[in-house]
Amino acid sequence: MSKAEKYEAKTEKLLETIIADNNFELVDVEYVKEHGSWFLRTYIDKDGGITIDDCELVSRALSDLLDDNDFIEDSYILEVSSPGLGRQLKKDRDFAKNIGEEVDIKLYRAINKNKEITGILINYDKDKITLELKEEEIIEILRSEIAMVRLTFDF
Repeated sequence: MSKAEKYEAKTEKLLETIIADNNFELVDVEYVKEHGSWFLRTYIDKDGGITIDDCELVSRALSDLLDDNDFIEDSYILEVSSPGLGRQLKKDRDFAKNIGEEVDIKLYRAINKNKEITGILINYDKDKITLELKEEEIIEILRSEIAMVRLTFDF
């Protein structure tokens, strides 16, 4: 397990009570380095959507817990936000919750000359996801070939 994965797992554990007490959903936690700075990002959601006040509540409570537990060695910036409209699907619970929804998939390498595929998510397992394409064609894609899966959103 990498340092980032350890920090993410410990942060998820700290968030359990905060999330449960406020009827939020923990979407994801990531610890990443961007432009020379470390970021600890927490994405939360709830029915009806997350507000700035919700993010502030979680940020303050989590910040206190992180200070008390002090397990992150580096200096970092804490961010708490909504996953947004085109939220990324990473975990099995994300896929389960979004069966029947349209998703955009970015691939590491092209399949049938396409590195991006859009379709309706109809199934998933630990190895692959299954989409129905616009032409009513069913396609299975190995998860190991997928760089990213996001919910599709149109303006």
